Amino acid sequence: MSMRMWRDIARYHLVIPWLALGLPWAFLAVSFTVNLVIFALAPPSHHTVLTSHGLVQVANPEHYTGGVVTIYIWLLIIGINSIGRSLPFGLAVGASRRAFYTGTALFGAALAFVDALVLTALQAIERATGGWGVHMHFFQVPYILNGPWYLTWLTSFVGLALMFVWGMWFGIVYRRWNLLGSVAFIASQATVLLAAVVIVAGADAWSGVGHFFTGLTAAGLTGLLAALAALLLAGGQATIRRAAV
Repeated sequence: MSMRMWRDIARYHLVIPWLALGLPWAFLAVSFTVNLVIFALAPPSHHTVLTSHGLVQVANPEHYTGGVVTIYIWLLIIGINSIGRSLPFGLAVGASRRAFYTGTALFGAALAFVDALVLTALQAIERATGGWGVHMHFFQVPYILNGPWYLTWLTSFVGLALMFVWGMWFGIVYRRWNLLGSVAFIASQATVLLAAVVIVAGADAWSGVGHFFTGLTAAGLTGLLAALAALLLAGGQATIRRAAV
């Protein structure tokens, strides 16, 4: 019964499929097109390097845009909307809060899985075409999304899933405590980060933190993001028990 309920809840989120499947990619396509036109029309850039023959101007045609972040932001928005818009209907048809939360999380995981595959394929095309013919790296991001295809897929999947479950938690907080609660929720997260900075500064441990992150591989960072996603998922599960309808 639970498996069927989870499946039905996940399918319910696709009643209007273009919201989750079309809109994020439409915005990403617009961002991609704008960047492509800009770099196709822009003159080649140069930078100065010091060689044995003195300072030499060399071409620097590689352009990293970071525009792929657009789809991650959209996964956050979809996660927020999945709870804020759909929770009353889910409970009205007999789903428990726990079942609704689990089914929505599975929907987010499936969405992240597919979107990550598409991002990986697009990055492969980007590599094969020399940056779409203009040396533009839209789907490649230095360090984190610049490795073999399987690591690109895994990191993309984890990052997208993390944004979705973070959005779910935001949506639950808003439904339970409205705008004031959402502001307090954001402030509490900022406070945690500030407290971490104060603790590290008080312990004079910045060099250790720096060594840790500089020695961290992309796979290691992906593991940390996965742990954070699990923590956010648990937080949302605890909060939805008191969510208003």
